[in-house]
Amino acid sequence: MGSLDEQTILELEEESLVSPLSVSTKTHSLDAVKHRSFSGSPRVGGLKYITERMFKSLKLVLFSTKLNLLMPFGPAAIAVYYLTRNHGWVFFLCLLGITPLAERLGFATEQLAFFTGPTVGGLLNATFGNATELIISIYALKSGMIRVVQQSLLGSVLSNMLLVLGCAFFSGGIVFYKKEQVFNKGAAVVNSGLLLMAVMGLTFPAVLHFTHTELHFGKSELALSRFSSCVMLIAYASYLVFQLKSQKYLYAPVDEGGSPTEESSLEDEVPEISKWESIIWLAIFTAWISVLSEYLVDAIEGASASWNIPIAFISVILLPIVGNAAEHAGAIMFAMKDKLDISLGVAIGSSTQISMFGIPFCVVVGWIMGRPMDLNFQLFETATLFITVLVVAFLVQEGTSNYFKGLMLILCYLIVAASFYVHVDPVSVVQMVFKMS
Repeated sequence: MGSLDEQTILELEEESLVSPLSVSTKTHSLDAVKHRSFSGSPRVGGLKYITERMFKSLKLVLFSTKLNLLMPFGPAAIAVYYLTRNHGWVFFLCLLGITPLAERLGFATEQLAFFTGPTVGGLLNATFGNATELIISIYALKSGMIRVVQQSLLGSVLSNMLLVLGCAFFSGGIVFYKKEQVFNKGAAVVNSGLLLMAVMGLTFPAVLHFTHTELHFGKSELALSRFSSCVMLIAYASYLVFQLKSQKYLYAPVDEGGSPTEESSLEDEVPEISKWESIIWLAIFTAWISVLSEYLVDAIEGASASWNIPIAFISVILLPIVGNAAEHAGAIMFAMKDKLDISLGVAIGSSTQISMFGIPFCVVVGWIMGRPMDLNFQLFETATLFITVLVVAFLVQEGTSNYFKGLMLILCYLIVAASFYVHVDPVSVVQMVFKMS
């Protein structure tokens, strides 16, 4: 029996999902593992295999990147919160602790995307990549910090469109400097249209407020925002049907000639963890991010005061950079492998999802909570978003990219960051004057 157990274990190890098998044989291998582990071999062998898989998964997910060295800063932030109440240090440590969690969340999402296609994979990356921002926003909304919610979501859109997409174009252009990389122009145009629709939804409440043309002062603006949010959610749901069902062929990857190719960008790559392992890790990282987000939100105002940095800069620039770590890593990785359609789906797709789903979703959640969350992001923020969407729409209209386009987007983001560093939020000024009086 001992030799039989050893032979069975060796067979199982050869058929493990982490072995270099082709994608076409992955389902067969998985079925064989299940059958031999629980049917054809003793129970001890099956339990031993499960234990080995668990330790391999832990080693791969937690110890395969140096960025995970920042994970202990999460518990350290909680300890500092209860021991010193130093909000500046709590905020800083939370930022460091959330960064590897957001990146690992992206890794687990990429592994899960192996079991789908490039289109659904890009949607999964955008969805779970934005989980960090949405979790932080809900906690901030619960605390009544509406401006933090608005600015952090706006910053996420700006970061994805300028910094993440710019880094993807730049890194891909450096690796493939002898040619122009191509992507599906039709998909980019549709996303640009949705982003312009989001700009429209944010513009009218702001203009209504600053032109003092509200029918009912303080109420019409909020009512318009809630109505527009419901319309935007319907539009995003329709977009999902359009993308994943009715016009799925429009989102197929394209070759250098611009012709659609087969939706199989995985080729000889294989997942490093199984489907269910990916789902379990997604749940674990999402839960831990939720815990740290509560402490992060609670420390924002204290960190702004102790560092002498505007809350607007923290909300628009610092928080999204941490939250977009998953998109950043994923978009760059796929661009360097000449899979620009997935990079575009992660970067612009993420911006579309935040603007057409995340922002209106928070308005509806605020409505349920009794918080006056609206779409009036103030003129400065709305103008910044409008100009950013125009710049990105202009650069992606040709369906090609190179390192210079990426460099332009990165430099544009630096201008935006500098602008928010010297920008004084008028809402904060009004609140400060009110408190002083």
